[in-house]
Amino acid sequence: MSEAKKPKRVKKSVYEAELTRLQAELVTMQQWVKSSGARVVVIFEGRDAAGKGSAIKRITQYLNPRVARVVALPMPTERQRGQWYFQRYIEHLPSTGEIVLMDRSWYNRAGVERVMGYCTSDEYRRFLHQAPLFERMLVEDGILLVKYWFSVSDLEQERRFRSRLKDPMRRWKLSETDVLSITKWVDYSKAKDEMFVHTDIAEAPWWVVESEDKRASRLNAISHLLSLVPYEKTDPPKVHIPTRPSASDYERPPRELNHQVPDHAATLVKPEE
Repeated sequence: MSEAKKPKRVKKSVYEAELTRLQAELVTMQQWVKSSGARVVVIFEGRDAAGKGSAIKRITQYLNPRVARVVALPMPTERQRGQWYFQRYIEHLPSTGEIVLMDRSWYNRAGVERVMGYCTSDEYRRFLHQAPLFERMLVEDGILLVKYWFSVSDLEQERRFRSRLKDPMRRWKLSETDVLSITKWVDYSKAKDEMFVHTDIAEAPWWVVESEDKRASRLNAISHLLSLVPYEKTDPPKVHIPTRPSASDYERPPRELNHQVPDHAATLVKPEE
């Protein structure tokens, strides 16, 4: 378990320029999905602190949340535990003209549930058998299913954990289960390898995103996603902004009658000297 060799990092200015270009392409892709009625599901899996969330954030930054939505499900309820395992995920699948980005997915069963003992061996084996069948049905029905695995080394993961521990803005991202992934690194590696053996299918292969460098992983993931969606440039419907009519028959009530939000911003402005 040694640290992966890090490539030369992309300069921040180059990264930001390319990210902006790719995000503009994502907006174009979104318009095509909406107008064509396509259905897209993108799964983001990987070790804790591998950069899945930050990649999703950059992808959705300028997209319409009514077209592209993020699904990050909490722990299943008692009722959901009694359902067919895939059942609670089905209701979140896209309808026509929608993109669904899954921040973790049904593959929880092959990862954390397997390693932490949250499922039985029978449930785990059943999942490995059913997942390819389930995904083939989705693809056969016309859904474009893309699966990403964000790969990070043990040393880089620990570094990110320690960084989160010191950062009050990101401390919430660190749970006891996350920390246990350090001591169960080999178990997670074995679970991931077996998961790939059973679920890396031609209809929906696993795509590995090297994530030692978060900037590079974001650019690589977005660029690759765009290459998989057969989108074309589609002009949005033309919008005409009308001339505002005069308001001669309206007089606004005094502002003093409203409950005004205090002007906190004004307290930050330094008086001119």
